Amino acid sequence: MQALLDVILPVFLVIGFGYFAVWKGWFPDTGVEGLMKFTQNYAIPCLLFRAISTLDLSAQFDPALLISFYTGATLGFTAGLLGARLIFKRSWSDAVAIGFVCLFSNSVLLGLPITERAYGVDALAANYAIVAVHAPFCYMLGVTAMEIARADTRNPATLVRKILRSMFRNALVIGIALGLAVNVSGLPLPGVFTDAVDMMVVAALPAALFGLGGVLVRYKPEGDSKTIAMVCVISLVLHPTITFTLATLYQLDRDALRSAVLTASMAPGVNTYIFANLYGSARRVAATSVLVGTAASIITVWLWLLLLP
Repeated sequence: MQALLDVILPVFLVIGFGYFAVWKGWFPDTGVEGLMKFTQNYAIPCLLFRAISTLDLSAQFDPALLISFYTGATLGFTAGLLGARLIFKRSWSDAVAIGFVCLFSNSVLLGLPITERAYGVDALAANYAIVAVHAPFCYMLGVTAMEIARADTRNPATLVRKILRSMFRNALVIGIALGLAVNVSGLPLPGVFTDAVDMMVVAALPAALFGLGGVLVRYKPEGDSKTIAMVCVISLVLHPTITFTLATLYQLDRDALRSAVLTASMAPGVNTYIFANLYGSARRVAATSVLVGTAASIITVWLWLLLLP
């Protein structure tokens, strides 16, 4: 119970403040748009840039860590896709979008602050290793599957261009790529520049959590309840269970195990709705899953915290 009070509730209270402020009309919806653009296109990319640029790549990019997390993510995607198609008889396009919701956990807006509050800033290194691969991996898998399902692209070169365009238009991917470039090259950065970036970093997570609460006001629980329940079980239970099992078999160290499982246990991120909206597929399922999954994760993340060493 203390973990729930000390670690999880402060994060969700900030989300709740944003939700309540927008719901009551005290913070305009246009303000939420601006806040989310600031955090997702500028502040969080700055956070990822600074974290990746100073990360010990040889120590943190452990294949066992990435295999544990991304095997769980891929199997979650597969389970969501096949469940939507075979059980709920959705179109292949809808099935891919639903699989993407199961795949794309909220590794940044929820995973980083909850891990930091639970285990401290020093425990975030493995989180950043996972996040560095997260958007490129998920978009590559999701876009590839969607383009195949829609059969709009038969030329492999065209398909590759579409995937790369989707990935490298994403500000998070750009921030990660620039951070990796600085890290690998050893390029020294002027102190005045890093100080400015650090000022952006301080604002990133609180503003993003408040904005996430405001965004959730738009997502009204309606219809497709069984499909949404399947998505939540896959996202909040199946993915972290697979990750925990593999991480234990690979004998990951305690910090890496914690980061991998907690990140895997996060609710679907807002990007899942953006993906569904982009292709006009399963938008209601994606939107409602973000809302319901975020609320349900208050309990499931608490249970994972109790289970982790």
